Formats: sequence, C-alpha cells, structure tokens
Amino acid sequence: MIVEAPAKLNLSLRVLRRRGDGFHDIESIMVRLPGLHDELEIQAAENDGFSCDAPGVPTDGSNLVVKALNLFRRETGSTDSWNIRLTKRVPHGAGLGGGSSDAAFTLQALNELSGNPVENERLLEIAGALGSDVPFFLGEEVAKVSGRGEKLAVCEPVPAMPVVLLKPSFGVSTPGAYKAWKDSTEIPGIAYGSQAMPWGDLVNDLERPVFAKHRMLAEMKMWLLERPEVNAAIMSGSGSTMFAVLESPDDASTVVGGALREVDPTLWSWSGWTAGVR
Repeated sequence: MIVEAPAKLNLSLRVLRRRGDGFHDIESIMVRLPGLHDELEIQAAENDGFSCDAPGVPTDGSNLVVKALNLFRRETGSTDSWNIRLTKRVPHGAGLGGGSSDAAFTLQALNELSGNPVENERLLEIAGALGSDVPFFLGEEVAKVSGRGEKLAVCEPVPAMPVVLLKPSFGVSTPGAYKAWKDSTEIPGIAYGSQAMPWGDLVNDLERPVFAKHRMLAEMKMWLLERPEVNAAIMSGSGSTMFAVLESPDDASTVVGGALREVDPTLWSWSGWTAGVR
C-alpha cells in the first residue's frame, strides 16, 4: 500500500495552561495541506524494515513510524512483518506535523492491510499515545483540537485558502517552545495579536517564546505582513515555518521571490491551498 501523509497548519493556537502531566492544554484550529505530503510505502515482508530518504531522520525505534508499528502490533497481537519506506517532502522540525502525520497514516494503513481489527475509536486512542498531533490526522481535514491535542471536535466551515510557507534552515524543538511559553515576553515592535479572518482569528501563542529565541522568525513575520499580496501571516505550531494567507494564489511566486532576495536565500518554500470549503 502506498499512502500520502499530508502536512498541517495551525490556523490558531492558544496555550491555556501547563498540566500536571507536563503537557499543556491548548485550543487550536488545524487544517491539512493536501498538496504537501510525505509518502509511505508499506509492504508485507519476512522481517521488519524501515528506511527514509531524508538525511538526519532517525530510522530506529525513536521514529514515530516505527513506534506506530510496534504499538499496532502490541494492540492486535499480530506477528506479521512489514517493510516501510518513507519519502519525506514535509520538512522536519517545521511545525507542520510531518512526523505525526506519518505515524497516523502508518496506523491507518496497517489496520486496513490487516483487515481492520482495530475500531476507529481505539485507533484514535493509540494515536494519542504516540503524540499530541497524531489523532488529528485520523479525523476530518479541518478540526478544533483541544486537551493536549488528542481531543477533536467538528469545526465551523473554513474556506480553502491560498498560502505560502517559508522555513529557514533550522528547526524548533516543540517541547522547548512549550517549556519557555509561560515566562516568555514579547519583542517590542513585533505583531503578536489576533488577525481577524472571515472564519475566525489567526493567532499563535507559541510565537512569543519562539520569537524570543529565534529573532529571525519575528522579522520574517513582519516582512510578510508588510507585503501587499499578504492578508495575514503567523507561525505554524511551534515553528519554524511561517505561513502567509495570500490575496490570490497568483501572488505566491512574487512573495517567495521577494523572501529569497530580501530575507534568506536558503529558505525552503511551498505554495498551494489549505483544505476547506471552496
């Protein structure tokens, strides 16, 4: 089976409080990016195998794909072996949920290949044990997310939006961003407030701690907000990807070209549409 594991954006991310278990309660609206995805090829084999084409991505038991396989096997008691090949297109450490999506679609594919022995509700519980963002990828393309990320609810319709994504060469540690959230302060002159959209507010509470450590991201956000082609711009998740909602999809090349000239010539970029109502 070959499956596509799409990236996500956090259209909003509110951090409410630190929990007793070390996680944080959040409220977020998350949306998939159907045109930006990793590819998983899962095939029955005599022995387990896992490989990835991206340098630096671990292929041992620390990878979420391998963890998903082990949890699925523990849940079902299966002794089947699988060879899994991961082709990465979603950058690592970007706040785009690439690893979480890979894990979710590994679970889903293994379940289908095994004759669906695990019901959807239980599959969501297993996904939640793997990571906070993993359950989202087993639900709707747009969802309200709460708790530490494992609680999903139906979201009011959100329109499909043309977006540009920009990511510098470095990533951001998600645990580190949350750990620094409570005591972080704002940088003067940087816009952190909610940006009103027809469907709701675009906002990210993790910008405060992440911008404090990575000033470049704050400057990139302000550069985007000054572009006439850009309606709104924030960081996705814990970063380091910044994304802009565009006036028109035709503006993408102008924004990307300008960013490469004026911000950082080594930026990774992607443009396309979010999931949503068209």
